[in-house]
Amino acid sequence: MKATQLYKDFFESEKSGGLVLIAFTLISLLIANSVFGNSYIHLWETQFAGHSIEHWINDGLMTIFFLLIGLELEREIYKGELSHIKDALLPIFGALGGMLVPALIFLLFNFGTNTQSGAGIPMATDIAFALGILSLLGNRVPTSLKIFLTALAVIDDLGAIIIIAVFYTKTLLWANLLIALGIFTFLLILNRLKVNNLIPYLIGGVIMWYFMLHSGVHATITGVLLAFAIPFGDGGEKSPSYVLQHFLHKPVAFIIMPIFALANTAIVIGSDFNSIISQNYSVGIALGLIIGKPLGIITILFLAIKLKFCQLPNELNWKSILGVGFLAGIGFTMSIFITLLAFEDETIINNSKFIILLSSLIAGIIGFIALKLSLKEVHLEE
Repeated sequence: MKATQLYKDFFESEKSGGLVLIAFTLISLLIANSVFGNSYIHLWETQFAGHSIEHWINDGLMTIFFLLIGLELEREIYKGELSHIKDALLPIFGALGGMLVPALIFLLFNFGTNTQSGAGIPMATDIAFALGILSLLGNRVPTSLKIFLTALAVIDDLGAIIIIAVFYTKTLLWANLLIALGIFTFLLILNRLKVNNLIPYLIGGVIMWYFMLHSGVHATITGVLLAFAIPFGDGGEKSPSYVLQHFLHKPVAFIIMPIFALANTAIVIGSDFNSIISQNYSVGIALGLIIGKPLGIITILFLAIKLKFCQLPNELNWKSILGVGFLAGIGFTMSIFITLLAFEDETIINNSKFIILLSSLIAGIIGFIALKLSLKEVHLEE
């Protein structure tokens, strides 16, 4: 497993962004539970052009985040870890297990209830947070482990995007959807005609976003569609895809994601802690992220390797895979995002966010300790 320069840049920005996310989340929680709490929460509910500031962040700014995810996924498919099926199968099987088992665990506690729509919540992995925790282990982490976690999380995000598009679209306005898809088709034609100027793609992307926003399909899907319409070419430093991906890294990691964290973690932690953690949806989210993620990843990978569909790289062992499995239980951004789509009751949303944060913290700590011990053993053997 070789790491390209763009991957190295991505890892550096993501790991730093993860640490920034942690800081902004703590700041948001502290303010929300201080004497300024009510004013702080109302700030995000302030209406602007017909929508709250929080809504503009989640439907607008997050589209740029999904655009970056799409560009990263495109690069992985064309030139990265997913470009060779033999290499791609390891993180693909891992991601599938890490999505299916948490969803099944959630449904075990919530099937047939008004909260069963939250099955997608524990399926997600937060790339920035996971890589941020991994970076704390320093140079002892083999490159193959970093790439495996990144590929796993990118595939996981693709799964989350598909889930959002298929299961969290409630009402379709076909006219607007067809216009949005028509614009996407036009951008694909520009791509085939080798139009490499980014401006028509970005203008078309904004118009496509507007119609997608009013179609019933979540507007952030526009970001992924736009990513695959933008010419990839040879993937070199002058290709439009590379230029845009390189440009977006730092704004997304250090501006968009921290703003998302501030707006969506303004959570008031009440005194009825026991009541919150005993709810079926809370148990489903917590067990899905903390237990379901590592269990699903390890189980499906073990079966895939036994059946000789794929194999572990020499630098990896089952203990390090287990550690990565726990890090994959850091749901945060995508889990909170799906929560906002899955539920309408503000109390359930607020409680779910709190459980996501708590579960992600526990999964992150366990993953860090597990990896530290496994990497220490490898170091001693050397």
